[in-house]
Amino acid sequence: MVEKSLPGERIDTYLRGQFPAVSRGAIQRLIEQGCVLVNGKPPKATQSPRASDVVEITWPEARALKAEAEDIPLTILYEDSDLVVLDKPAGLVVHPSAGHEEHTLVNALLHHCKGQLSGIGGVARPGIVHRLDKDTSGCMVVAKNDAAHLGLASQFARREMQKVYLAIVCGELAHDSGDIRAAIARHPGHRKRMSVTEEAGRDARTTFRVRQRLREATFVEVALHTGRTHQIRVHFQHLGHPVFGDEVYGKKQTKRLADLTGFSPARLMLHSWRLSFTHPRKERTIEVEAAIPADMRKAVRALASA
Repeated sequence: MVEKSLPGERIDTYLRGQFPAVSRGAIQRLIEQGCVLVNGKPPKATQSPRASDVVEITWPEARALKAEAEDIPLTILYEDSDLVVLDKPAGLVVHPSAGHEEHTLVNALLHHCKGQLSGIGGVARPGIVHRLDKDTSGCMVVAKNDAAHLGLASQFARREMQKVYLAIVCGELAHDSGDIRAAIARHPGHRKRMSVTEEAGRDARTTFRVRQRLREATFVEVALHTGRTHQIRVHFQHLGHPVFGDEVYGKKQTKRLADLTGFSPARLMLHSWRLSFTHPRKERTIEVEAAIPADMRKAVRALASA
């Protein structure tokens, strides 16, 4: 049931917010196929949600995923019949795509889960509830069934899942802690990039605490309070302190720091360190921690002694 009227929002956008694990395109297809009803009637995608509207969704039977199962080693932090939490290594792409049709996390999960797949969005696949960039390492939770997928996605949407990252950022942060509140939207000139923009952006909040001050760099602990694409990378670029090794948002600063210290990172220095959420069926808190990877520890040592 819709809690309050949203005259400036479309029903497909509203549902995207309710089910962050499902793409907007998939939701639009569900509307076109008559799988979404508002007060018992098929809506238009442009229709605005109104208070007390009852929205019903019928998830279609999942069709097979074309990706092949691959026996790729995974570091499992927690697993049961509903979900698995893993430590994703840097360099591993999450979803198959053009140029990455194989050797992805999905290929590995198809083998590991052995048929226990979530079908949210109409495609039988491991339930990728949230994503990490290729070069970001650390904690990721994956749903094995639709109920777990919806439960976890709902926690993400309500901002109830606690996500803490570690990052090395270029430059010396002025304060030992901070609260970054800056809306994020797609970059107007670069389709694959995001940017801070108050006019068209969605609200985004990131807090941080300095763990260690390095030479011309800072090792920080970062908490995400919203889940925007590239949020940490964009927010720290906005502060003038992009993540070390970020070739998209901090290429110039990364080169400067590397030239100054003699240390060049092989990838983005960003790690999903801790994840805490409520188990969607057992209703108990699950807390996991992914050990700081060797390349990040090496970078901290190198910059500390530079």
